[in-house]
Amino acid sequence: MILSSSQPIAMLSLPSYLAGKAVTTDAWIDVFNPWNQEQVGRVAAVGRAQVEQAIAAHLAPAEPLTRFQRSQILNRTRDLLEARREELARLITAEAGLSLRETRYEVGRACDVFAFAAMEALRDDGRIFSCDISPTGKARKIYTLREPLPLVFAITPFNHPLNQVAHKLAPAIAAGAPILLKPSEKTPLTAVRLVELLYEAGLPGPLLSCLHGALDEVTRPLIRDERVALVSFTGSAKVGREIAATAGYKKTCLELGGHSPLIVLDDADLDLAAKLACEGCFRNSGQRCTAVRRLLVQEGVLADFTERFLRLAPTYTCGDPADEATVVGTVIDEAAAQSLEAAIDDATARGARLLHGGHRRGALIEPTILTAVPRDSVLGSRECFGPIAPIFPVRDLDDAIEYANATPYGLSSGVVTRSMEAAITAVKGIKAGTVNVNEIPGYRLELSPFGGVKDSGLGIKEGVIEAIQFMTTVKTYSLPW
Repeated sequence: MILSSSQPIAMLSLPSYLAGKAVTTDAWIDVFNPWNQEQVGRVAAVGRAQVEQAIAAHLAPAEPLTRFQRSQILNRTRDLLEARREELARLITAEAGLSLRETRYEVGRACDVFAFAAMEALRDDGRIFSCDISPTGKARKIYTLREPLPLVFAITPFNHPLNQVAHKLAPAIAAGAPILLKPSEKTPLTAVRLVELLYEAGLPGPLLSCLHGALDEVTRPLIRDERVALVSFTGSAKVGREIAATAGYKKTCLELGGHSPLIVLDDADLDLAAKLACEGCFRNSGQRCTAVRRLLVQEGVLADFTERFLRLAPTYTCGDPADEATVVGTVIDEAAAQSLEAAIDDATARGARLLHGGHRRGALIEPTILTAVPRDSVLGSRECFGPIAPIFPVRDLDDAIEYANATPYGLSSGVVTRSMEAAITAVKGIKAGTVNVNEIPGYRLELSPFGGVKDSGLGIKEGVIEAIQFMTTVKTYSLPW
């Protein structure tokens, strides 16, 4: 069922921010609503001269903020986000096409990121080692402390325009590391609003810039620049590989794509499994790196699971993202929807059966369920970023684990079972950064470690604690006893 209404939003013209100073130019990047193709805003595009100004401002000597000051700024930002929850949710909906249900939830997640970062900013991160524990030791103590990196460059994607940005900025602020932000050109408006809230909360300009511009004017020069100590990127595996190849001698944190399986075993709670399938495949319009891309269902419960899944799926109504009744909004643009439509057609041409949805209108693609999907189809072998649920029968847990590991990705996974033995086997056997039992693959706390292996990333974790540590270096020193 496709729902429709009209909720216009006033067009925004927003600047780039260079170390706290708003900059507008003659060049603009236009932002359009995926639902109705209306222009919702634009941001000022900068060039290499402005990028150089930002780098110089961030590297200039400055009095560092204390832990307490950093924590205060993060907590104030959290309060400002909460106070503007509805405004920000509607802005995300306008530029990303996500339903209000999703965008309100996203603002809440971002609030958690800043609250957790504020807590971690106060935490003592040093260690002490006594040196007299060895026959050759001395009466000394060795201490460690963490120092912030001199400059971080963060590149964020379109699918979580607020929370992904929060996961880069909040840890950098907690660590005291200056950061240059380059948000997706498809969804830059929310990022700019968050940057403005951080300044309002008291963050000094030299700790944060938000830049928009062409790849060869902003992004690639910053990736290669030797003064940048860390490139933190969330996005596709293809772009991640390019960054890894060109970044040079610096840290990289690459949080890339996924092809996450949800395994449903014959002892599973099938009502729970159907709910997890809907949530994992359809939430956020299926545009999550951790979304369920493959439903691996043991043959003995395949028919029963499919029947329950089909009963629940129609409650995930799609349509105008600004309509309160909509659960699933659009994908990011019509080209993305067309690629999903092609993947569905590929599966059906190879013998898959379409059970639910499958229709496209502009950037809107209905929540879609297919069964008997060949494993070598596009849906079975590649990341398709949208609300599609392909069902693959598996003989047993061993077959499920083998197929779960049969793609280049290794980000997240889930298994639905009542057996602790099966759960432990899955946790040990699946080659992924996360294995969730009786939960969707994407479940996490904003504080907990998150990241993948293989084409999903280099094993470097995000999450507030891990990100803060990666944005610092450890210094060791010793003193007499």
